[in-house]
Amino acid sequence: MTLFEIFFSLVIVLFSIIIHEIAHGSVALAFGDMTAKDSGRLSLNPLKHFDFFGFILLPLLTYIILGFPIGSAKPVPINPSNFRNRKVGEVSVALAGPFTNLLIGTIFALPIRFLSSSSSLSMPFSFVSFFNFLLGIFNLIPIPPLDGSHILLIFFPENWIQLKIFLQQFGFIILILLIFYGGGFILNWVAILAQYLFKFLSGMTFL
Repeated sequence: MTLFEIFFSLVIVLFSIIIHEIAHGSVALAFGDMTAKDSGRLSLNPLKHFDFFGFILLPLLTYIILGFPIGSAKPVPINPSNFRNRKVGEVSVALAGPFTNLLIGTIFALPIRFLSSSSSLSMPFSFVSFFNFLLGIFNLIPIPPLDGSHILLIFFPENWIQLKIFLQQFGFIILILLIFYGGGFILNWVAILAQYLFKFLSGMTFL
């Protein structure tokens, strides 16, 4: 990769994960929770969202294992007790981040059908689209602290409370172990699904 391509890639990674978190906070605000807004997290300022694991460690690990970086930002603070409809609000907030990334991926994939492979927009549009598909699908994995886990835990039966507590306490460790020991399999499937979506919408294969 050229220096420009590396810089461009890092910028896309950074702002895609920031927009992901802003989407969570914005939907929470729409349901009546001001916590993210009052914390200054509905901002594109990277310093407001910095997280060592998500900004540095996770992208490095996934780049080494998968060949593409996947990152995350510091989760926006949410207080579900402020939601006008708690269950609908929690599900909507959890889905907001991945849905936003999938929407961005779609918006940038569709014009590629009408661009020639030699177009100067083809490469950047492809990277933006494919990375956002990766990020959206990755976050739907139902392991804390990923968004898919929030959706799963919302619908846990009340008598599964101990399992819920266990997953909330140790989900981060489980995720790290899976990335290290099962990451190749899991992340490859994330990449396969992202590639399928990208090819279906753009008519091209990424890389």
